[in-house]
Parts: sequence; C-alpha cells; structure tokens
Amino acid sequence: MYLTHSFMSDEKKQSSQPPLILVVEDHDDSLLLLSYALELLECRCICQNESYTTLLVAKEYQPDLILLDILLPGFNGLDIVRALKREPLTCNIPVVAITALAGREEKERILRAGFDDYISKPYMLEDLEEMIWRLLDDKFETYSALEICHES
Repeated sequence: MYLTHSFMSDEKKQSSQPPLILVVEDHDDSLLLLSYALELLECRCICQNESYTTLLVAKEYQPDLILLDILLPGFNGLDIVRALKREPLTCNIPVVAITALAGREEKERILRAGFDDYISKPYMLEDLEEMIWRLLDDKFETYSALEICHES
C-alpha cells in the first residue's frame, strides 16, 4: 500500500493566487526537493507519492500544472498522462514528465504519450524554473523568486 501525502492551503483557488502545481513522485526525497523548489518559486503545490488518485486529485483541484514522474508503481506516468488528456476536466492542464529516462527514444515516446514538456533528473533549479515560467508565465507576478534570492 502506498500513502498519499497531499497538502495545500485551505483557501480556494483564485486567479490572484500563485500557480497550483500537482507533483506526483514516488521517491520521498525527490518529492521533498520538488516541494522546496516550488516553494522557492512561490508556487502552491499538492504532493503525492503514489499514482492511483492522480486523476481524481487533478479533476478536483484543477492545478495549473502537473509534474509527473514516469516510473511509478501501479499506474506509470504514461498511463496517467493518457487518462488526463482524455478527461475533459484535465485535458488542457500542462503535464511535464520529470524522469531519469534521458535517452532520445524515451523522450520522444514520453512526448508522444501526451506530455507537454520533459525535464530529466538530475535537473538544475534554473531549468525547472524556466520550464514552469514558460508554461505558466501568465500565472506569475512580474518577478522571479530565484532573482529575489540572488539579490539578498
């Protein structure tokens, strides 16, 4: 049995709030690092370490972006993205594969499955930030959280 760790503020999603990102990653250390990185980027997040409820959580919370590991027990990331893209409530949510599968063939297979983008582990925070900004640029304030950290 896999435990699901989900958290988010009690406030309802509003357009004035920072982007909400659903993260699905089965390795707790990677999940924790991603949640810290998203916090630094001033994003709200829902974190899950198992795949079985991903579609239900995405339908309920309507995140602005989904970061999805490929190699998950149970439903793998390819199965999940196909289900997300078939569902009317989730088909327009950008989904990014975050995976250690770094070969050219794997990347093409992942993108053909319906992912909007791909980032391979290990990744740099700057690469993650650039990808998130590119996909969600209208959801952010006009400053970069990373720039604020560099100014301090």
